[in-house]
Amino acid sequence: MDIYLLSMTLLAIIIVIIGVTVFKWHAFISLTVASLFLAITAGLSFDEIVKAYETGVGGVLGHLVGILALGTILGKMMADSGAGNQVANFFVEKFGPKRLPWAMFLAGFIIGIPVFFEVGILIVLPLVISIYKTTKQNILLISLPVIAGLSIVHGLVPPHPGALAAISIYEADLGMVLLYSLIIAIPAGILGGPVFAKWVQKRVIPQGEPNLIKVTQPESMPGTGISFFVILLPVLLMILSAIGPYLRWLPNLAEELLVFIGSPLVALLVAVFFAYYLLGFRQGMDRDRLKKMTEECILPVGSIILIIGAGGGFKQVLIDSGVGDTIAQMSTNLSLSPIVLAFLVAGLIRVATGSATVALTTAAGIVSPIITHMSGVNLELLVIATGAGSLMLSHVNDAGFWMVKEYLGLTVKETFRTWTVLETILAFVAFGGVLIMDLFV
Repeated sequence: MDIYLLSMTLLAIIIVIIGVTVFKWHAFISLTVASLFLAITAGLSFDEIVKAYETGVGGVLGHLVGILALGTILGKMMADSGAGNQVANFFVEKFGPKRLPWAMFLAGFIIGIPVFFEVGILIVLPLVISIYKTTKQNILLISLPVIAGLSIVHGLVPPHPGALAAISIYEADLGMVLLYSLIIAIPAGILGGPVFAKWVQKRVIPQGEPNLIKVTQPESMPGTGISFFVILLPVLLMILSAIGPYLRWLPNLAEELLVFIGSPLVALLVAVFFAYYLLGFRQGMDRDRLKKMTEECILPVGSIILIIGAGGGFKQVLIDSGVGDTIAQMSTNLSLSPIVLAFLVAGLIRVATGSATVALTTAAGIVSPIITHMSGVNLELLVIATGAGSLMLSHVNDAGFWMVKEYLGLTVKETFRTWTVLETILAFVAFGGVLIMDLFV
């Protein structure tokens, strides 16, 4: 029976991969079809199938929908107000021409915290191309560090959707994931960004010219201090929430208030209202413009919400059909650490489907039933290990691969030698950081 269940699980994962890559189904459709296939072949009754799927979707999306929407609004405000540009320009001016790779990495890392990878690229690449045309340096030296900063934050750090989905599925502590992920992401990003860029720029000289992204600059931009404040506000609130319970001298009410304000939903809501005022009204935007911007940026979130929800449904089917217990037993017999398993499974799904979000949610769904009967598993590091796996070996089935290729004017071979290697460095260095931290926490 165990072999049969594992075989059906493997077939379900293959259905996800074939659906996305061969039939070009949306990942939500692929995950839903795979969930139904697994539930039926595992012997669940029709009533149980529907209940399991709906429970899984609701369990993951219950607190994520608002967070994803608010994070997207914050990113849109940063992009359209010029706040992202202000942060990037600040680092370039402070670090100077000789330390440009470090300036670009820090700009990408900071800007990437509240915005999706694709939005971050649109914010910083006009600046990258401008610096390239002025300095005539290899564009890889300027662009790869900023891409590394954006990518590592997107893969590991909440409030990004993949990390939040894994936190929800594993029932990990968000504040601790935030702290650990920042500690792990910085060295991973440095090695994959400035260090790798300095090495590879001597070996790859792009023959093409970068494609200039046309971004309409606002008439007046917010100050640098205000831009930093709005970008970092949700993170600061979440960190305060994490350390609040350890501040014994605080009155109970103050401690509870800190925890409440630092919950992702409230922290992002507070940041959005600050953004509306500081990046919107103060820069001359009226209510109609802000309403239109909000509606424009919320529409694309639907796709991510569907994928994460379907991943939650898949997870619940794995649990209710007994597959989770079977995999848990097998992992125990093989003495395989859940952290290693999460990294490997996420990596395989990432390579197969090209989507970091699909890899994160599916891998978390597979691994979460295993840890229910285990003690001593650090759930927060498990989230980060899964995120690290979801970054590795990006290739032609990943939208990010083509985005970087086209914007930087690279050939397919050059993109493999730069972007694919960069993503894999980020994945393995972050995973190494998780293993090291696991020895101490």
